[in-house]
Amino acid sequence: MSGQEIERKFLVRKAGTPWRAQAFSASDIRQGYMAVEGATVRIRIRDDKAFLTIKGPSADGGMSRYEFEKEITLTEAEHLLPLCRGGLIEKTRYLVRSGAHTFEVDEFHGLNDGLVFAEVELGSVGEAFERPSFIGPEVTGNRHYYNSHLLVEPYPAWADEVPEDYR
Repeated sequence: MSGQEIERKFLVRKAGTPWRAQAFSASDIRQGYMAVEGATVRIRIRDDKAFLTIKGPSADGGMSRYEFEKEITLTEAEHLLPLCRGGLIEKTRYLVRSGAHTFEVDEFHGLNDGLVFAEVELGSVGEAFERPSFIGPEVTGNRHYYNSHLLVEPYPAWADEVPEDYR
């Protein structure tokens, strides 16, 4: 897959965690990032599949950017992960339908334990979507919520900046 990725990110309300009950899928993800100037290069293992992803710089306030993704073998990913800088991101991704869209709710583990946020991919910057009840304030474009940044500055270092209902 390659093309323009358009997504918005939101905090997820912690009380009651209804998103878990609404999820139609859950996947375990491990991913790391290669040190590259001007782009983000990610190696990801999601359950029993692996991917190489290259993302360009963000535009539209962090909402869109070019993305190239190619499936690679698990063996290739296992060889590439140790070359990634700063360790690995570990999370569980839950998929939750809301109207015509699917929200990806990421619950982080390890160094970023306690962080939960959701993303929705859109066909255009101005596309309307139905917000599920658990979605809170938008954090699109906030560097704290870039997975690659979570390796540099893990969630506990800035968690007190997150509203209490979302911690």
